[in-house]
Amino acid sequence: MDTWAQLMGGFATAATPMNLLWAFVGCALGTAIGVLPGLGPAVTVAMLLPITSQVEPTASMIFFAGIYYGAMYGGSTTSILLNTPGETGTMVTALEGFKMAKNGRAGAALATAAIGSFVAGTIATVLVTLFAPMVAEFAVKLGPPEYFCMMLLAFITVSAVLGQSTLRGITALLLGLAAGLIGMDQISGQLRYTGGIPELMDGIEVVLIAVGLFAVGEVIYNAMYEGRSQVEINHLNSVHMTREEWKRSWPAWLRGTFMGFPFGTIPAGGSEIPTFLSYATEKKLSSHPEEFGTVGAIEGVAGPEAANNSAVTATLVPLLTLGIPTSVTAAILLSALQNYGIQAGPQLFQNSSDLVWALIASLYIGNIMLLVLNLPLVGLWVKLLKIPKPQLYAGILIFATVGVYGMRQSSFDLLLMYGIGLLGVMMRRYDFPVAPVIVGMILGPLAEAQMRNALSIGEGHWTIFMDRPMSAVLLAVAVACLVVPRLWAFFSKQPKQQKV
Repeated sequence: MDTWAQLMGGFATAATPMNLLWAFVGCALGTAIGVLPGLGPAVTVAMLLPITSQVEPTASMIFFAGIYYGAMYGGSTTSILLNTPGETGTMVTALEGFKMAKNGRAGAALATAAIGSFVAGTIATVLVTLFAPMVAEFAVKLGPPEYFCMMLLAFITVSAVLGQSTLRGITALLLGLAAGLIGMDQISGQLRYTGGIPELMDGIEVVLIAVGLFAVGEVIYNAMYEGRSQVEINHLNSVHMTREEWKRSWPAWLRGTFMGFPFGTIPAGGSEIPTFLSYATEKKLSSHPEEFGTVGAIEGVAGPEAANNSAVTATLVPLLTLGIPTSVTAAILLSALQNYGIQAGPQLFQNSSDLVWALIASLYIGNIMLLVLNLPLVGLWVKLLKIPKPQLYAGILIFATVGVYGMRQSSFDLLLMYGIGLLGVMMRRYDFPVAPVIVGMILGPLAEAQMRNALSIGEGHWTIFMDRPMSAVLLAVAVACLVVPRLWAFFSKQPKQQKV
């Protein structure tokens, strides 16, 4: 009953005219960003982080959440019409959605994607409402050893497991950890690695890193390597589904929803894994397997889209209750909270309950807004694809420059941002993941503080991490994440080598 009362209080806050306006603008902007190929919520939220100095916390978090979920909705449009995923989570949607569009069924594909996103987002938000407070109550009982081990697990899963290359992922993570060490030591107060530069005394702003890696890096990369690419838009028919398509879609929506939610709640999450699992499941269970890979199967759009949006919504659970982001955009949202001096974690539900419940309530409102935006206005979003890339990316560059300069009016910040942008180009060119840099920079200082506090509790003995059952289990899981995939790959190759 207490949860219900707090949720009603959250609705009272989220339903104020100003917060409703922020939610609508965030949803509309997020959908537009999702429609535009090559952009995404991480780039957009990173560019808009400077508004945290002007807007109160609840409104800005509702705004950023609207962008986050709106981009997930809009990302399916380019996947279906152009075979160009606006977000990594919509890659699987392109497999069947683009084939449906080529065969004159783009309307049905867009409709099942939008409705599936609404169904999954709503169910996942209900699950967040029910389980996030329980997780927070449990997390209060954890100490520094457990928190350090959880962050270590997040480092390993984000850098070593989910990327294409373990070495590249760990290299990117080390870059982020190194950047996080610059500035004043949280415990001793000593300056570290500033090189005598006054602007680095307070450390490097996460906003600056995020804007440099994503916005500036994206613009420069596209100018250098993708400026001449041409795309053709498929013909868009009316957005509707037949009775048969409804019948085939709703089981896929439900399966995708409950498949995606667990992956969003764990540090090894991410929307890519459940979308691929959902696609494989729908292909196996479908009564029309001959449509997969040929004319396009609607289940292959419905299931992955639901899994994607469910996983995205579920990222709020570890973000709010543990202070651990499981995606790049969640990491940037964490930095937005930090800009307000708000520390995400188990105490957040007690210290900032009004903000948390208003944010959760805004997800229900935002889901309805996004359904209204995505079904009738698909034709409008498709017209955004006609914006010439030079003008689009020039506008992003100007916006990023003004936003970063406005934080401290420092020319050094601009030079550093463009230098980081060039680093982002190199990382993308040679397939280094960017997510570990952001996660390492945000969680690195927190992990260091938790490690030192844990060692103080253990009187300098590292066995403190093995003596406590929860931290020992987390360490075992982290080691398993590194070892098991390699053992599996090794033994799976053995029979092939014997046959040869």
